[in-house]
Amino acid sequence: GIVGMDYWGPTNEESLHGNRYVITMTDYLSKFVFAKAVPTNTAKEASKFFYEIVCQFGPPTKLITDNGSHFISELTQAVVQQCNTTHVLTTPYHPMSNGQTERFNATFAPSLAKLFDKEQQDWDTYLQSCVYAYNTGKHATTGLSPYQLMFGREPQPLMERKQLKIQLSKPNEYWDVIRRSRLLFQQVATANAQHQ
Repeated sequence: GIVGMDYWGPTNEESLHGNRYVITMTDYLSKFVFAKAVPTNTAKEASKFFYEIVCQFGPPTKLITDNGSHFISELTQAVVQQCNTTHVLTTPYHPMSNGQTERFNATFAPSLAKLFDKEQQDWDTYLQSCVYAYNTGKHATTGLSPYQLMFGREPQPLMERKQLKIQLSKPNEYWDVIRRSRLLFQQVATANAQHQ
């Protein structure tokens, strides 16, 4: 398959976990997106992210990126080549050659920016909720969600109202994060539906 990879950021301030960027990879066929909050936009981060995805799903036949130094570095080139993946670089004047990833970033960036404004320094805690909302939303081009195309089935419902009524015997900070993620999930899904 063909994938595109790009960075989003930097944020104005680093998160509590030290992150300022999001690296994304988009599968061109399914439109499925992988994203990870990272502290820097270096070749090491790009190579690590690419290899993590390859170890979970196998190597793509083609990787499309821009000409950023993090993507054209010797390290990134070696990792991509080791995985038997062809690396295609977009030209500086035609970034839409990596259109799938650019479109995702254009759709996703406003949601992430809102998240950063609202959640301040813990935006990266909620990143995967945003990605899940995007991946489980119906895509205008395919008529199916990226999740359905990637895994061949519809996702199980996540955080239905009845599940939110669950109360823990002791206060737990992470349970609050999970509950807040539901609201974020709805906001991102609504925003994504409006952009397609």
